Amino acid sequence: MSNTSRPAPKLIVGLGNPGPDYTETRHNAGFWFCERLAARLGAHFNRESRFHGQVAKTTDGIWLLMPETFMNRSGQSVGALARFFRISPAEILVVHDELDLPPGQSRIKFGGGLGGHNGLKDISAHCGTHDYWRLRIGIGHPGDRNAVVSFVLKRPSRAEEELIDETIDRALSAWPDIQRGAYDAAAQTINARPSRGKEAK
Repeated sequence: MSNTSRPAPKLIVGLGNPGPDYTETRHNAGFWFCERLAARLGAHFNRESRFHGQVAKTTDGIWLLMPETFMNRSGQSVGALARFFRISPAEILVVHDELDLPPGQSRIKFGGGLGGHNGLKDISAHCGTHDYWRLRIGIGHPGDRNAVVSFVLKRPSRAEEELIDETIDRALSAWPDIQRGAYDAAAQTINARPSRGKEAK
């Protein structure tokens, strides 16, 4: 599918958990991106109970959403907004933490597997398809699958946090391409590896 046939996004979803106990945890990387994108675009979030989350709208009509349903029920929020505004799955970009990428790396992709991510599972269930865009922000893996829940609900180390911040900065720099649906061009920026020596220790 060429860039010209890809619809521009109408909804950007940042995944995370609501409340001060979760604000700085790895699982909230999607929220971090959405908050910084809104600040960059001068958009302001307001709670919308009918959409079960914090909602903002950019000056060019793109919706930003941070579900307040907790991660495992993210699809309830995404589905409600997408149905109300008749936004197709192909016009949705979901931004989320990714265990299979180290801090400092990110990937943008369309469709594919869910990697065990409960937020994505619920979104796919409510949308009836896996075919939506994902921006995967690397947070690393604890090395033990039994430690994953504890890992994602903890704050990253300072070195990891710096790398995640740089990853988000890189993704934000690709926003003009994402905004017009030029995902191949955006991927060249977003998927770039950090310079050698900047991996988290």
